[in-house]
Amino acid sequence: MTAATAETLASRVWRALATVVDPELDEPITDLGFVAGVQVRLHDDRGHAVSVRLRLPTYFCAPNFAYLMVADAHDAVLALPSVDTVDIVLEDHFAAEEINAGVAAESGFSGSFPAQATGELDELRLTFRRKAHLACLERAVRRLVAEGWQVDALSAGRLGDVPQSPERESLLRRRAELGLPIDAASPLLLEDSGAEIPAENVAARLRFAKAVRVSIEGNAGLCRGLLHTRYSRMAEEVPS
Repeated sequence: MTAATAETLASRVWRALATVVDPELDEPITDLGFVAGVQVRLHDDRGHAVSVRLRLPTYFCAPNFAYLMVADAHDAVLALPSVDTVDIVLEDHFAAEEINAGVAAESGFSGSFPAQATGELDELRLTFRRKAHLACLERAVRRLVAEGWQVDALSAGRLGDVPQSPERESLLRRRAELGLPIDAASPLLLEDSGAEIPAENVAARLRFAKAVRVSIEGNAGLCRGLLHTRYSRMAEEVPS
């Protein structure tokens, strides 16, 4: 494997990891600083071996969130052409050994933590997808209001009324994840179930959506600060 080949594949690995979103913070793990390193080497004539090191803001981050992140990172990298094996290693976490082994063995969260898990993480993932959808909806609505829309007119809004923008793309992605319609003619304001939000409930629903969005953004900022503080301190403690 040439240096150029390794660099190209490493770049693709980073791009794949950028599609992995922290389930609670709704941001790519690459943007959050959770990817500590990527290494690519030739595995055999069939493909390459990729190693990825992940880290989290605290030693006691919830293991179910951590498992989701590690498992999603594993799947994203393994899906790349020419990647034969993937080793995702979560570092500096109290449950790292169980999580790393469980993801590698594809045993699921309940297989890794039989005493803690009552089932797989589908419900947890769905909960955070619903929160992410609300936050994205609120951002899209704020854009419309900034362009002159009145709140009492939003109940008649359509998805196509949101101009091409990062807010629109994020909302489309979140709606697709929940199985909600993404055609331009579909109603803009939908519940997670797909039902339209009644006009009399729009203001209250948007206030709740704003609270969810502010909470997500606040938690993301807190995690960035904790991560920086944690690893800056660890670097200072390494003997020179």
